[in-house]
Amino acid sequence: MQVSVTDAKGQLTELVRRAEAGDEVILTRHGHAAVRLVPIKAMPEKGARRALLEAARTAGAAKATAGPSAARSQDFLYGEDGMPE
Repeated sequence: MQVSVTDAKGQLTELVRRAEAGDEVILTRHGHAAVRLVPIKAMPEKGARRALLEAARTAGAAKATAGPSAARSQDFLYGEDGMPE
């Protein structure tokens, strides 16, 4: 929904409620979109963020497998003399 800034002044509480409920609320100035009202998502506490990151690191480390060495991965492009083929 789009509402002019002038009209929004009188219905700000209702517009905030709608934005919190998930409706897209855009405020316009002179017919052009100026701002969007969006709800703020609660940030998890520091301990919970740390635990989540540690779990992701552990899961990633468990799935990691050793592959071929990247140091010689382009050798197929060159001949025995070291020149491109």
